[in-house]
Amino acid sequence: MSAAKTDFNDRLLSLGLARVAEQAALASASLVGRGDEKAADQAAVNAMREQLNLLDIAGVVVIGEGERDEAPMLFIGEEVGTGNGPGVDIALDPLEGTTLTAKDMPNALTVIAMGPRGSMLHAPDVYMDKLAVGPGYPEGVVNLDMTPRERVEALAKAKNCTPADITVCILERPRHEAMIAEVRETGASIRLITDGDVAGVMHCAESEVTGIDMYMGQGGAPEGVLAAAALKCMGGQIYGRLLFRNDDERGRAAKAGIADLDRVYDRDEMVTADVIFAATGVTGGSLLPRIKREPGWVETTTLLMRSKTGSVRRMSYRTPTWPHDDA
Repeated sequence: MSAAKTDFNDRLLSLGLARVAEQAALASASLVGRGDEKAADQAAVNAMREQLNLLDIAGVVVIGEGERDEAPMLFIGEEVGTGNGPGVDIALDPLEGTTLTAKDMPNALTVIAMGPRGSMLHAPDVYMDKLAVGPGYPEGVVNLDMTPRERVEALAKAKNCTPADITVCILERPRHEAMIAEVRETGASIRLITDGDVAGVMHCAESEVTGIDMYMGQGGAPEGVLAAAALKCMGGQIYGRLLFRNDDERGRAAKAGIADLDRVYDRDEMVTADVIFAATGVTGGSLLPRIKREPGWVETTTLLMRSKTGSVRRMSYRTPTWPHDDA
């Protein structure tokens, strides 16, 4: 096989990846605020699959929307692309925040990451205990063995501020009630989110823009790998430990090749090589503006990043809504 077939050319692939995220967002745009989560998700899935299959890659979805029997979602193990190109791992969430989209609430995104084959943790569809901070701090400034109080105090010390100056992002769930109470006891503030913890983690990497310093809590393990891919590009630290509620979930881990069920993964263990990452805003929020619709036109904004160069692009895409052949 020639080098052209095996090399992961992130520079050439990055614009194609941005188009994948854009088209998924555009497909779901007409369903914002319509109250139908499944229809919005399906529209994004169909568009994302169609665009991926136009790329000259031999792609495998390693982080997707479940197993094969849950198709027509983009399932784990699904092969995408023309087959004429480098072998790549793909992590995706065609619509991160289906509920946010259905209710027209902030921070719904279309999200996709791509790296060389074998570069991403094959996280089973279980929960993960996550902890993330942005760039500029010593490695291990916070860790999963710390209590929530200790994490806030350690980050405040590293930031040379008081705990009252720290803002923590946490998914609003009953399982987090004790964590939320302990964080508030330190004097720190909390930004509660209802969904979308990939965006929640990404907020840490731009704390001067978003006002969020740290993310903590339990959410989906696949989203943890996607978030790690984003931080690989943006800078910052993320730690994740898989959580298992029953033997079925432990079996999923074994099927994914995971032997050490108590292992804590850092960012570079979840994503071991350089990646490209794209996210397009659907409902808008702290990271990206919403899709803009006006008579005859629609406009999206996409965040496109490459970890190899540390480049971050914000790309506007404006297209007519009347029928045309090529987006």
